[in-house]
Amino acid sequence: MKCPPVVSRMWQANASDPPQSVAKVVLSLDPLRPDEPYQFKMELTQKEPGNVPKSYSLNMFKDFVPMCVFSESNQGKFAVEGKVEHKFDMEPHNENIELYRKLCRERTNRSMIKSRQIQVIDNDRGEHMRPLPGMVSLNASGSKDKKKSTPTKASDVKRTRRDRHELENIIFKLFERQPNWSLKQLVLETDQPEQFMKEILNDLCVYNKRGPNQGTHELKPEYKKSTEPAGTPS
Repeated sequence: MKCPPVVSRMWQANASDPPQSVAKVVLSLDPLRPDEPYQFKMELTQKEPGNVPKSYSLNMFKDFVPMCVFSESNQGKFAVEGKVEHKFDMEPHNENIELYRKLCRERTNRSMIKSRQIQVIDNDRGEHMRPLPGMVSLNASGSKDKKKSTPTKASDVKRTRRDRHELENIIFKLFERQPNWSLKQLVLETDQPEQFMKEILNDLCVYNKRGPNQGTHELKPEYKKSTEPAGTPS
């Protein structure tokens, strides 16, 4: 027999030893019409709080998968108790349809209630959320160690661009010191952004792709003359 969950839970809650009657089945038939199928009705004998229907119609079926009933003894032995020949499906009887509607409505309302609730904290100064003194010292020391273990790279420092004309003069003075410079050396000497330095070098210098000065920049010929000291033969 297939019964509603509310009835199944009620029967399990009322299980006792010795067992008590929880429902009765009423069989209705018409002696003058023997061809009509029997009408089965189940009535709960115990009163339950709420809108639980008390009467149910039992719809009988014979077209189902054959089943048998087995039992197990305390010694672990199994035995066949019988064969299932009829199947019953329970549904609320027409006389209890209004109670069943109320039960469904209550179930829907309960499912719509939000489980999360907002609670106002009396102590709004946050004293309960403050860490203990021991935890503060541990966190503080841990953060210091972490900072020591991860030094800031020079490339991560944000550099500010100089005026272009001013930067060109600085680059010319650097090339007076030595004729070849790498991009990394010029960035460190001038403390300028790498991308900005590349733009300046593309206009002023030639990049050596091979030879003894491979990977360095040197001034273009037209700028070399302007940086040569006076009196130096060209």
